[in-house]
Amino acid sequence: MTFITNPDMELPQPLISLNTRPKASHLPFSVFIQNFRNRLEAVFHQRATADDLGTRRGLPPYVMREILAADPMLAFIPEAYGGRGAHVHEGIDVVSVASYESLALGLTLGINWGLFLQPLAKYGNDMIKGPVFRGFVEDKKMGGLMITEPNHGSDALNMQTSFTEAREHYHLKGTKHWAGLTGWADYWLLTARRKTAGGDLMRDIEFFISDNNKPGQGIEVEEYFENLGLYMIPYGRNKIDVRIPKVYRLEPKTNGIAMLQDSLHRSRLQIPSMAMGFTKRMLDEAIDHCQRRFVGAKSLFGYDQVQHRLSSIQSAFTITSAICAHTGENAGIVTDLADQGLKANAVKSVSTDLMQESAQHLFQLVGAKGYKLNHIAGRAIVDSRPFQVFEGSNDILYAQISEAVVKLMKQAKETNLYRFLKDFSLTGKSAEQLKEMVNFELNLQLPQRKLVELGKVLGRIISMEMVIEIGNRGFHEDMITNTLDMLRQELSSRLNSWSFNTKSLVTVDYTGQSHWRDFIRV
Repeated sequence: MTFITNPDMELPQPLISLNTRPKASHLPFSVFIQNFRNRLEAVFHQRATADDLGTRRGLPPYVMREILAADPMLAFIPEAYGGRGAHVHEGIDVVSVASYESLALGLTLGINWGLFLQPLAKYGNDMIKGPVFRGFVEDKKMGGLMITEPNHGSDALNMQTSFTEAREHYHLKGTKHWAGLTGWADYWLLTARRKTAGGDLMRDIEFFISDNNKPGQGIEVEEYFENLGLYMIPYGRNKIDVRIPKVYRLEPKTNGIAMLQDSLHRSRLQIPSMAMGFTKRMLDEAIDHCQRRFVGAKSLFGYDQVQHRLSSIQSAFTITSAICAHTGENAGIVTDLADQGLKANAVKSVSTDLMQESAQHLFQLVGAKGYKLNHIAGRAIVDSRPFQVFEGSNDILYAQISEAVVKLMKQAKETNLYRFLKDFSLTGKSAEQLKEMVNFELNLQLPQRKLVELGKVLGRIISMEMVIEIGNRGFHEDMITNTLDMLRQELSSRLNSWSFNTKSLVTVDYTGQSHWRDFIRV
């Protein structure tokens, strides 16, 4: 199915002939990424419209064919297997460019990159790397990860998918859901726990690669979900009953839990690449609209409240750019990120909050016409919202940030937040700029709600450190200044709220004495 307005219109030819073009793996990156930009421009603005594609389930085959023909996956694959070298900074740019045109496309590439190809490159057996990578390079195949289960979302360590071992294979059984690319992916990275002879499940988690196109390894889709946004990506519930050759089991450096942590932290550190492309699109759309839309004698751009919203979106773009610069230098595949949960949780939760906030700002600026799924403002709200839940709910991640900091403070026998933060590797510079705000004694016995509130503060202080870092290297001075001012303003507000110690309680039996009509005088 195609979404061309005029069915008789001749389809544009590929920008570069697939038979004559130089290998994308050998191109300078500046040429490679521009070719990818051009291909997306052709797909989303010439062959079809992004507004149409974003409101239909899945993608027409020609769309994905054209996108993959630009070889974006090569950025994620080691050079020895026909890729460009799997450099993190190149992967960030590819995902960001895709997310600018389509957040769903950016996520599709991000799933392949962070949740399949990187674990394969780092932990896969040498005997399987060649065939699987070749499937991506030559046959434009895709891969995904299945972790989440119906009763075990954030509690992944208690997953119930199990495996038993035979002479030549492992037999996996269970149910997985909310795996992006359900029914699409050719390869799946599956997680399971070993079942003992007595029927118990061992604590450790193992990873296996399933080739959906081979007998005995096909995964049955039991249901496709009607997801609220990200229409291009299929999600659903999957029945796992597969027999996987032993060579297709990943090999952890220590144990499977550490491998899980390394992989998830790596993926969370890369989510800001989607946020960077997405917030840049929100910014461009917002500036364009406000400059062209006039109210009275002047454009929206000239109003103070409008400027505030625009500067908020621009700050989001600046923060996510700073995070990406940090990640590009510090999250290489050889680096073990298993113990980097605090940083990974901070950048994932902050950047995804910024995505949703930026979408809300754009929606408010464009007004009622944005309240349509086929308008970028309305679509942006529903497409960005699940990122605050995917790969760890932000509330949980914020609480974990606080728990990690409290643990470190206890170890250091420190109760003053400023004194701790100024000597902490992720917050030294930002703590000095915020000394008056954070110079207080912290109660290290905090209820969960306070842990979440504190985590939001700490996440933004960590992000602020990265903004200062990229600013010191020459990033746009005005954008850095504005972003630091916006962060100070937000942190001041959050810390003022922090001082209130009121409890939030729900009255379960609220029906008595609660009907409004009983309290009016007529």
